[in-house]
Amino acid sequence: MGAEPAPRIRPVPLRMRLEPLSENAVERIHRAALEVLRRTGMHVRSERLVRALGEAGADVDADQLRVRFAPELVEEAIARAPSSYLLAGRDPACDITLDGTHSYLTLDGCASELVDLTTGERRPSTKADLEAATRMADAVPEVTIIWQPVAARDAPTRVQPLHETHAQLTNTSKHIQQMTAIDPDNARGVVEMARIVAGGEPELRERPIVSAFQCTLSPLTIDGDPLEAALVYAEAGIPCGWVSMPLSTATAPTTPAGSVVLTNAELLGAIAAVQLLAPGAPTFYGVCTSTMDLNSGSIACGWGPEENLFSLACGQLARRYHIPSELGVFGTGAKTQDWQAGAQHMLSGFTSYLAGGDMLCATGTIYAGRVFAFEQVLLDSELVDIIHALEDGMSVSDEDLAVDVIDDVGPGGHFLAHEHTLRNMRRNWLPRYFDRATWEEWEAAGRPSPRDRARERARRILDEHHPDPLPGDVEAELLRVIAAHEG
Repeated sequence: MGAEPAPRIRPVPLRMRLEPLSENAVERIHRAALEVLRRTGMHVRSERLVRALGEAGADVDADQLRVRFAPELVEEAIARAPSSYLLAGRDPACDITLDGTHSYLTLDGCASELVDLTTGERRPSTKADLEAATRMADAVPEVTIIWQPVAARDAPTRVQPLHETHAQLTNTSKHIQQMTAIDPDNARGVVEMARIVAGGEPELRERPIVSAFQCTLSPLTIDGDPLEAALVYAEAGIPCGWVSMPLSTATAPTTPAGSVVLTNAELLGAIAAVQLLAPGAPTFYGVCTSTMDLNSGSIACGWGPEENLFSLACGQLARRYHIPSELGVFGTGAKTQDWQAGAQHMLSGFTSYLAGGDMLCATGTIYAGRVFAFEQVLLDSELVDIIHALEDGMSVSDEDLAVDVIDDVGPGGHFLAHEHTLRNMRRNWLPRYFDRATWEEWEAAGRPSPRDRARERARRILDEHHPDPLPGDVEAELLRVIAAHEG
C-alpha cells in the first residue's frame, strides 16, 4: 500500500491561547469603542450611503458626512454577522470553515516589488510574477488562503484587480481572498468571474471560492467606494471583511489601549454599517495595527512588542463579538532572510497563533510588507511547521511513556536499535530549510543558508508544480469579463 497523499492545506488547530486582557479590561475597551462611535462617529465619504445609514437608524450629519452609532444599534448590528461560514476552494480538499477551531495562513499583499528568483535583485512586479507566486503557494500546504502577494503593475490600472483575479483563478484551486478590488465596478467584475468558475450564481453563493476585504482609513474614516464594494460582495453571498491598519502615535493614540480602542471602533463601525445595509452578510474582524517609528516618523519596520500585544488583545475582542478574525503576522523590516527576519517572524507567528486568529495574515514579504520574496513563503512555512509540532503537545499513552522500553534497555544502554524507536522515530520533527549539517558538510556544500535552500526549492516548485486547470473555455470567459470592464 502506497503512502497517503500529502494534504492540500494544513491549518493549525487552535488548542493553545494567550489572553493578556482580563474580562474587565475587554469590557472597558468595548465600552470605550462604543462611546467613540456614539460621540465622535465615523466619516463616511458617500452622500448616498450616509443617507442609507440614516434611514437604517444611525445618527447622521449629511453636511459633514458624519455617521454616529448609538451603542444599542452597534450591538444589534454586529449580532447579525455570522459567527462561522465556509471559504470554499475550487478543489473541495481546500475548503475552509471559519469557526474558531483552526488558524489559516494567508499570502501577504499587495507588494509593488519583489526579489527576482534569478537575479536576486529587487524590481517592479508584473502579472506573470503574480501567476508564479500564486502557483508556488498552491503547492505549499501551510498557505491555505491566497491573497494577491504582488501587484500586476503591467496591467491597465482601471482593471488591474480583474487581471490579478484572473492570474490567481488560473493558478490555484485554493480559496482566493481579493484585497485589491476596492470599488464597486471591480467588485462586480470579481463576482462575475467567480460565478463563471463556480458554475453560476447559486453555486457561488453555496460555495464562495472567493472572499474579500476592505480597509478603513484611520482615524475613523470609510471611503464610499470600499463600502459600496462590500455591499456588492454581500449581495452575491461573498464574505467580505474589514481590516483596520492604524499607526500608533500617528493615526491612532500612542498608548496601546488607545490604539486598540480606535481599531475596535473602526471595525465595529464598518461591520455595523454593512450589517445595517445588508443584514446577515458574512464578514470578519481584521487587525493590522502597527506603530510609528520614532526615529523616522514612518511605519515601524517590523514587529515589536506593541504589534504582538495588539494582536493578542484584538483576538480577545473578536471572540467577544463571535465574529471570525484575521490578525497580522510575519512582519519584518529586514531586507532579506536574515536573523532579524527570522526572529521577528517566529515571534509574531507564535504570538498571533496564541491570539487565536481564524486567519493569520500574512506570509511572503520583507521590508515592512513592501517587497515580496518567494523564499520567505517557504521559510515561513517552516515556522508554521514548528508551531504545528508545538501545538501537537505531548502524548502520555503507555506507548509514549515507554516504561517497559526503559526497563528493556536498562542503565548504560541505548535506544537506537529498539523496536520502539523504529515505530516512533519518524514522529520527530525534521527541518526542510534550517541547517543541521556538520561544519565540514556545510563548508563542502558552499556554506548554504536557509534562504539558499528555500530559493532552490522555490525554483523547483515553479518548474514542476502544475495547478489544476480550469475546465473547458472558462478562461476565455474570464478574459471576456476583463475586456468588457476595460471598454
